[in-house]
Amino acid sequence: MAQVTDLHISSNIPLPTPALMLSEVERTQKQAEFMAESRQHIRNILNGQDHRMLLICGPCSIHDTEAGIDYANRLAKLADEVKHQLYIVMRVYFEKPRTTTGWKGLIMDPKLDGSDNIPDGLRQARLFLREVINAGLPTATELLDPITPQYIADLISWSAIGARTTESQTHRQMASGLSMPLGFKNTTTGDLVAAVNAIKAATQSQTFLGVSEQGVASAVTTSGNPDCHIILRGGDQGPNYGADDVAVTTSLLEKNNLQPSVMIDASHANCSKKQENMPNVFKEIVRQRCGGNINVIGAMLESNIVAGNQGFPRPVEELTYGLSITDQCIDWTTTETVIRDAAAQLKAAGIVG
Repeated sequence: MAQVTDLHISSNIPLPTPALMLSEVERTQKQAEFMAESRQHIRNILNGQDHRMLLICGPCSIHDTEAGIDYANRLAKLADEVKHQLYIVMRVYFEKPRTTTGWKGLIMDPKLDGSDNIPDGLRQARLFLREVINAGLPTATELLDPITPQYIADLISWSAIGARTTESQTHRQMASGLSMPLGFKNTTTGDLVAAVNAIKAATQSQTFLGVSEQGVASAVTTSGNPDCHIILRGGDQGPNYGADDVAVTTSLLEKNNLQPSVMIDASHANCSKKQENMPNVFKEIVRQRCGGNINVIGAMLESNIVAGNQGFPRPVEELTYGLSITDQCIDWTTTETVIRDAAAQLKAAGIVG
């Protein structure tokens, strides 16, 4: 009989069920209470009940958990210092979309050697998230694979759907069932309509194919996620962080009867993927908020211990500690400076929580 299935499959290894992984790396009651509280703070900012700015800040991706915890401890101290003006949530990105090929993140390849030990990657992600939460920081990530949330979403305060997946029906459906606030980025071309349509879809009830906690394929029906917003990240035609861009975006949201809450990414196309441009982009975002534009509810910064990035793949022992292996990041000293300056400006403008 002719073979007609699995012609291009070299292996198919079952994963541990989500229920097993969650019991192995448990969430404590204290952590659960912190997650609920952090999500509510973010909702309040999105809805205008909390006047602080939301700041999603941290490494482009987590590849070294030791350096990641080092960064988290530093950020936790800074977050407490500016807590009345800024609500800081740490980037803990474990999945990286690739335009062609490349390292796809800690969950997919935790050893950074192409071995793709996904069970270990999921385990490391949960362990890392618990450490960040224990440091007192809310957590933010991009959810790329629709199965991943079953393993880590209980430890995520805020999530994003990226520029490459905002148009994806699968991701819009997934977002409609997530329990945390969530941002949709404009597409890589800079298109806003796709992100607006994504918000509209994610706020509605959806039924789609999913996986249960027991690892069984299932039909999932959601009630819709009311806490979605747009993220401006620039595009092929250039940046879109200026006041005129924000005005166009808020007008489009209002025309579609959506909350005109806008987060602006200071990295990616808005800084031409050059870390040295990021501080000035961030300053302009803060300037707009201090100038009275309450629709600018937050910003994103890619930040690490060391500035820039390093080529990868290469042997792990050759990697520089605290230096990104994906997009360029500003260094810790710059991070402290721009955040403290932003807090001072927001305080002077009368913007407090």
